[in-house]
Amino acid sequence: MTTDQQPVSDARADWQSRIALRSDEGDREVTPVLPPPNDLAAIPGLGHVRLGWAPVPEAVGYLVHRAPISDGAVDGPFAPVDHLGGDVLAVPDPWYVDTTGEPGQPYAYAVGSVSEVTVTGPLGEPVRAAALPFPVAPTTATVPPVGGAVPTVELRLDGSAQGTPLHRPWQPMIGSERLSQLLCRDLSGGREIGAELLAALRRIRAEIGVETVRAHAILHDDLGVYREVDGEPVHDFSVVDQVYDLVLEAGLRPVVELGFMPRELASDPTRTVFGYAAVVSPPKDWDRWGDLVRALVRHLLDRYGDTVLTWDFEVWNEANLEVFWSGDQEEWMRLYDVTARAVKEVDPRIPVGGPSSAAAGWVDALLEHAGRAGTPVDFVSTHTYGSPPLDLRPTLRRLGFPDARILWTEWGVTPTHFHPVNDGMSAATFLLSGMRSAAGRVDALSYWVASDHFEELGRPPRLLHGGFGLLTVGGIAKPRYHALWMLARLGDTELPVRASGDGADGLVQSWASRRTDGSLAILVWVSTLDQSKRDGEPSLARRIRLAVEGAAGRPVRITRLDRGHGDVTTLAAQLGVDDWPTETQWAALRAADSLTVEELGAARNGAATNAAVIELELPQPGAVLVELDARP
Repeated sequence: MTTDQQPVSDARADWQSRIALRSDEGDREVTPVLPPPNDLAAIPGLGHVRLGWAPVPEAVGYLVHRAPISDGAVDGPFAPVDHLGGDVLAVPDPWYVDTTGEPGQPYAYAVGSVSEVTVTGPLGEPVRAAALPFPVAPTTATVPPVGGAVPTVELRLDGSAQGTPLHRPWQPMIGSERLSQLLCRDLSGGREIGAELLAALRRIRAEIGVETVRAHAILHDDLGVYREVDGEPVHDFSVVDQVYDLVLEAGLRPVVELGFMPRELASDPTRTVFGYAAVVSPPKDWDRWGDLVRALVRHLLDRYGDTVLTWDFEVWNEANLEVFWSGDQEEWMRLYDVTARAVKEVDPRIPVGGPSSAAAGWVDALLEHAGRAGTPVDFVSTHTYGSPPLDLRPTLRRLGFPDARILWTEWGVTPTHFHPVNDGMSAATFLLSGMRSAAGRVDALSYWVASDHFEELGRPPRLLHGGFGLLTVGGIAKPRYHALWMLARLGDTELPVRASGDGADGLVQSWASRRTDGSLAILVWVSTLDQSKRDGEPSLARRIRLAVEGAAGRPVRITRLDRGHGDVTTLAAQLGVDDWPTETQWAALRAADSLTVEELGAARNGAATNAAVIELELPQPGAVLVELDARP
């Protein structure tokens, strides 16, 4: 599949020059400015400071600020703590782990409440703390002993507790390169693009249980959906059928992102993005745009039947960035109105939503507009990178859309193409933390993207190039894919965990579950948002002592994920992989493409509790899945 493309170097330069530019914001209602959270407390630990505070019910997130202390006084202004995610720094949970400071250096911390991604309220009263250096002399009972011994975090749970339903935000959706690539027979790294992209989607469906796939550019000219003959529109969805047939055969349903603009329908076809020259202009004829949308939806319903009623139709992509939309906000709101109404005219049961925005922008603006205009919004969709997704439920309640679903249709560790953090281990624990945070408040958290067969700014130049994919060219799992695999092993019932020790419920996180057969699956990981620690920090390693009440004597298995287990970057370095593997190296990479399960035998008995006790060393970044068989 081919289309007119601009040179990759030009596409990259254009992207870098315009990606930070926001589209016109238009007129806005007044967003409330929220008071700061109460009860801010700072707990110093080895290599980190854990901050916690009381939730503010109307907040979508919180922005942590810091200022250095010198000679007992605050030395300089407060500034947001930058964990190098490259996008939104606000976090949704009422806690934060700071590993960006210098151990032993005291800082003043203060937190502001975020009511909308661009609106942070005043900072509250600051608290002071310093991360403990390594090694450290004991000053309290909670400080590690002299010599820098690894602190222990105690985790305790009752395997027979009633529990609650376990939410799985990773399961509804995954992102992908534009679906026309499924038909591409070109080679990248010696591998056929379309065949491997399809294989990646099939694997993610089979092993992770993902249900839908979202991709850009279903209306792009390489699918031939629109042309004009003698000045009259001609619609042709035959190639769309080919790619959607493949998606459905893979066991997935498509999320239909309605964009970009067909060249012959664009008011300015010279305004493009990406190497494949996707047109980002408003239409030259709004009626013809609406007709195209209606025709596509009607065709899909005729071809695929009532399953289309379960497909989400999303309006455009990141129109709040100038690089993706050459019009202003008012024109995009018109695009949303025309598009949403065209979808609903075919069948009002088909879900439609947006704004599919970058950095959680335009959510308030769309809901304010839709409330005035009476335009349907079945789901709110947006994107962020580098932090867990914000909590949009207060926004939906405030603006009168409490029942709209929340779809994070793009999310990842970084928005930056070709960033090394994409390939390594720290992105895996980032993914675990984000999914844990989103569970129960986000309907879908879609990781961007499935495969390194991805060419927005050019095809992969080497195996490990910092690509967005969960799987490399060649289909080798990166640590982020293994993290999803671990999550998919969790059971249907979430069990509460009581944690204590240096790093508990912050640096060290856990997710415990019981399966329907009575077996237990418990995930534990050490993680920080701080990307300066992406290669690991010894002072952040922890010893884990996991006690499962009522489970003594049950057989135990563990599966490790860390720099030495399941990290393709480590293995590739050991093999001496250059830009692309040799055939022998490909074979070695494929042989190590799955995680190794270790049999520990029967769990030992904890003192007087009939508890199964498992003790583990866990590096940062690192994760372990502990599985206990059902009671014999």
